[in-house]
Amino acid sequence: MTAASKAAPGTAAPPALEVRGLTAGYGGREVLSGLDLALPQGEVLCLVGHNGAGKSTLMKLLFGLHQPEAGSIHLRGRAIQPRPDAMAREGVAYVPEGRGVFPGLSVRENFALALWSAGLEKVEGEARTEEVLKVLPRIREFWTRRAGQLSGGQQQMVSVGRALLSRPSILLLDEPSIGLAPKTFQDLMTPIRELQQRLGMSILLVEQNVGEAFAVSDRVVVMKSGQVIFRGVPADLADHARLMEMF
Repeated sequence: MTAASKAAPGTAAPPALEVRGLTAGYGGREVLSGLDLALPQGEVLCLVGHNGAGKSTLMKLLFGLHQPEAGSIHLRGRAIQPRPDAMAREGVAYVPEGRGVFPGLSVRENFALALWSAGLEKVEGEARTEEVLKVLPRIREFWTRRAGQLSGGQQQMVSVGRALLSRPSILLLDEPSIGLAPKTFQDLMTPIRELQQRLGMSILLVEQNVGEAFAVSDRVVVMKSGQVIFRGVPADLADHARLMEMF
C-alpha cells in the first residue's frame, strides 16, 4: 500500500484527494461546474445527490477515465493529471458503478487476473488474497463459481475484493448498493469500514442509500447540478426530510 503523506508537526495533513474549480462535461454539455471538494485523509466521505448531479463523472475524473475542461486535481497535496495506471501505482483503487467482474471466469480466476495485471508474484498474490478473504470471508463460499452465476451482492463483493487486492490507501466506490438489499449492503460495507479504520484508508463513497451509507461515513457532501450545495457530517442530515428539501 502506498503510505499517505505525513504532515509536519502542528500542521494539518493535506486531503487524500482534492479538486479545485473542476469543470467537465460530455459533448459540450457541462456536468461539473467549478467544483471544489476534498476527501480528508483517513476518513470516509459520502457523496450524495440526484441522478445527473455529476457524482460518477467526478469519480471518473479522479481516476483518469475522463479529462476535465478546467480546474485541478490534487493527490495528497500535489497537483496531478490522473491516469488509471498512475493512480493505481499511487495506491488509488476504483470500483465503478455496476458489477466490475468477468462473468465467464470463476471468482478465483477473477482474483488471479487482477493479481497478474498488478504484476505480483505467486507468494505475494496468495498473501494478498488471504488478506481480502479475511475481510470478506463470504467470498470463500462461491470461490469456484463463475462470477456471472452469482447474485448482485456476491458480484459486488468480488468487485470490491479485487480492488482491495492492491492494498489501496484511497478507495473510490461508486454506488456499491445498486441492486442490493440493505442487509447485503451492510454485509459488504461493515467490514470495509472496519478495514478503513484499522488502516487509515481514505474512502470516497458515492451512494443513494443514504441511511446505510451514513452509518459508515465520517462526512457528507451533497451535490446538485454539478456543484456542492452542502457539507457536513451524517448527524446533520439525520432528518432525511432536510436532505430531500435540497432537491
